[in-house]
Amino acid sequence: DEREVMTLSSPDTRHMDLKGRRVIPGLIDSHMHIIRGGLNYNMELRWDGVRSLADAMRMLKEQVDRTPAPQWVRVVGGFTEHQFAEKRLPTLDEINAVSPDTPVFILHLYDRALLNAAALRAVGYTKDTPNPPGGEIQRDAQGHPTGLLIARPNATILYATLAKGPKLPPEYQKNSSRHFMREVNRLGITGVIDAGGGYQNYPDDYAIIEELHREGLLTVRLAYNLFTQKPKEELKDFDTWAKQVKPGQGDDLYRHNGAGEMLVYSAADFEDFKVERPEMPPSMEADLEPVVRLLVENRWPWRLHATYNETITRALDVFEKVNRDIPFDGLHWFFDHAETIDDRNIDRIAALGGGIAVQHRMAYQGEDFVQRYGAKAAEHTPPIRRMLDAGVPVGAGTDATRVASYNPWVSLSWLVTGKTLGGLTLYPSANRLDRESALRLWTEANTWFSNEPGKKGQIREGQLADLAVLSDDYFSVPEDAIQDITSVLTLLGGKPVHGDAEFKDLAPPLPSPMPDWSPVRVYGGYQQRADNGEARKYAFAAAACACANTCGVHGHAHAGAWGSTPPTSDARSFWGVLGCSCWAF
Repeated sequence: DEREVMTLSSPDTRHMDLKGRRVIPGLIDSHMHIIRGGLNYNMELRWDGVRSLADAMRMLKEQVDRTPAPQWVRVVGGFTEHQFAEKRLPTLDEINAVSPDTPVFILHLYDRALLNAAALRAVGYTKDTPNPPGGEIQRDAQGHPTGLLIARPNATILYATLAKGPKLPPEYQKNSSRHFMREVNRLGITGVIDAGGGYQNYPDDYAIIEELHREGLLTVRLAYNLFTQKPKEELKDFDTWAKQVKPGQGDDLYRHNGAGEMLVYSAADFEDFKVERPEMPPSMEADLEPVVRLLVENRWPWRLHATYNETITRALDVFEKVNRDIPFDGLHWFFDHAETIDDRNIDRIAALGGGIAVQHRMAYQGEDFVQRYGAKAAEHTPPIRRMLDAGVPVGAGTDATRVASYNPWVSLSWLVTGKTLGGLTLYPSANRLDRESALRLWTEANTWFSNEPGKKGQIREGQLADLAVLSDDYFSVPEDAIQDITSVLTLLGGKPVHGDAEFKDLAPPLPSPMPDWSPVRVYGGYQQRADNGEARKYAFAAAACACANTCGVHGHAHAGAWGSTPPTSDARSFWGVLGCSCWAF
C-alpha cells in the first residue's frame, strides 16, 4: 500500500498523481526493424494512420516543396491502401503532377513501389534496364519503365531500389534514431526485439545504435538478431558472427539475441497476398540444414521468417532432423508470422520447444488475402488461440516499419477485434483474444523471445521499472478506440523517457529533428485519428461519391485535385479542389 511504498522514498523522490489513469507494463515489440528504421526515420514521410489519400497527397506535396535537391521524398511502408477512405493508392500521374522534379519513392507494404519520373532518373532505370531476379519493372507499350515496381517473387527489387537513395550523415542518423525511439516511447513501447533486415550489415550498420548506447541515450531496451546479407554465403555469415558475439552479450539495454529472421534466402517466402504463394526452391533444405546445425552447436537462438504453412512444413523437417543429431534442449527458437500454419505444424513446434511470434500484417493485408483465398480461409490467419491452447510460447509485434506500422495499439486492436484497418472483420470470436490476453502477448509473453523471462513485462517486485501511463483506459474504452491510445508518461527503469499532457514537462529534452527539412519536424510519426480532421473531411467527400464510378466533374481525381493548387483553367480539377461537385451541387 501507499504507506509501505513511501518508506522507500528519499528527499529526491518525485511524487506524481496519475489521477486514476491506467498504468501498464511498458510494451515490448517482439518483431520490429527499429535499428534500420531509426537510421532513416527523419527522412521518411509517414502515412501511418492517415485515413484519406487526399490528405496523404497534401502531405506529399507539402514535403516535396520543402525537400532540397538531390534528396528524395520517401514514404516507406507502414500504411495500406485499405486504410484510406478512397480505398486505393495514388496513381503515377497524380504523383508526377505533385512532384515533377523531386524524386518520390512510395513503398506499399512489400508488394510494390511507386516511383515518379524523377526517381526513375535518379536510380537509372531505363528501357534498357533488365528486370532483376527479385522483381519486375513495369513498362509501357514502348518498353519504358512506368514507375511501378512489383515484388515478384520477392521484395529484393523494392529494398534494393530504396538503397540507391541518399543517406543521412552519421550525426543525423543518431538524431534520427533518437527521434524514432521517442516516437515509440510515445506509444508506450519500452522494449524491442530487432529482427535485423535487408541492407542492415553487422557490425557496420549497428555503429550508430551502439554509440547511443555508450552515451546513455537509448530510451528503448533492444535485443538484436543478426540477419544474413549474402545469398549463397549465409553459412559464412553466421560462422563469422559466432566468433564475434555471443547470445546474451550486452546488458539490459542492448544485448545480442541470436540469428534471423533471415537464415537462408532460399527459405524466405515473402508475404504478398496480391500474388500467388511463392514456392521455395528445391535447395531450401540443403541450404538451411548446415546453418541450423551451426546455430545449435553454438547455442544460438534463432528466428525464421515463414508466412505460409508449406514453408513451415519444410523448415520443420530440417529442424527435426538436426534435433535428432544435436538436441535443441531448451534452446529458444521460433517462427515469425505463420499466418497459414496448420494444427499439425503447431504441434510439431510445441514438441520441439519452439515458439511463434505473430504480427498484425493481416490488419494491413486482410482484404487482399480474402480476395485471393476467401473469407473462410482468413478466419485463422494466424490461429493464435490454437497456438496458445497447444502450449506454444506466443508473442506479438508489428514487423514495422515497412509491412505494417510500428503502432502497438493497432496490433492490440487487431488481436481483440479481429478487424483490418479497412474495417473488414476477419476472425470469428473463437480466434480473437480478450484484452488481458492480448496485452500479455505484448508484455510478459514477449520476454521468452529475448530469453529474459522474469526480468520485465510485469509490474512486480524485482522486475525492471518499465511502465506506461495511458491516455485512455485500455480495459474500458470502446473496441474501436483501442487503436487511438497513446502514452502520456513512459518510464524506462523508473525514469521518464516520454511525457505528454500534464506530464509533458517530465519528458527529457530532445534536439530538433535533423535535417531541417525533415518530415518529422512538421508531421511527427503516426497520425492520430483525433488530430486528423482534414482526413475526415475528405473521407466524407469520398464517401459521398464512393469513388466506385466517375462523377461528371472530377472523375476519380479527388486525391490529385486536393493535393493541388486551384487550376482555374481546368473546370474538373478546379471544382475538385474546392469540393466534390457530385455532392456540392
